[in-house]
Amino acid sequence: MPFSLEQFRRDHDTVCLPVKIGRMALRFHKPRSIEQYIDKSDIMHGFPMWSRLWEACIVLMQHLVDLPVDSKRSILELGSGLGVAGITAAAMGHDVTLTENDPNAIAFIKANIAENRCDHAKVRRLDWYQPDLEGRFDLIIGSDLVYREAAVDALGVLFDRYLRPRGRVLLAESVRATGAVFFDRMARRFDIQTHKHTLRSNGDSQTVVVFDMTPARK
Repeated sequence: MPFSLEQFRRDHDTVCLPVKIGRMALRFHKPRSIEQYIDKSDIMHGFPMWSRLWEACIVLMQHLVDLPVDSKRSILELGSGLGVAGITAAAMGHDVTLTENDPNAIAFIKANIAENRCDHAKVRRLDWYQPDLEGRFDLIIGSDLVYREAAVDALGVLFDRYLRPRGRVLLAESVRATGAVFFDRMARRFDIQTHKHTLRSNGDSQTVVVFDMTPARK
């Protein structure tokens, strides 16, 4: 059944978040409240981390805007959340596949693709621990994916499976202990450059590190 933005709006109570990046002005639906997406019997199970725009995603978007546009460059976004970074890349003209595992997140991604008229962007369900997506990609992107140590090895498997031999990984991560674990394990297989960014707002600051990774030459 074709996706209906009107039906989505009836099913979900949302606010629309305006995002201006470069010359583009985009709009993204996000939940007005996360209450309906929380499992009350186990609040930490499936907590809707996808439901807000995180600082690391903003930094990732800034890096994507600097990429030369190439419609033949295939991009895979892991943990797309609301779809902000992937849709930004699609709006620029890139060939983007956005992925999530939570069906509510997938609904919001589809709504935001429709809202921004990026119908060429693709959405796929992807379980990191039972991946069944087909194909390989020139660039894998993501933001705030490494907040649990268990995710580090899962990401390594996904990189092996989905990155083309001369591909590139671009991850933006808030500074946390798992980031150091990620760097140590990935450095065995990738050449990694890191770029540190500090975002400031209302007297607070948030540091985000971008891992720019290419497969190490043997």
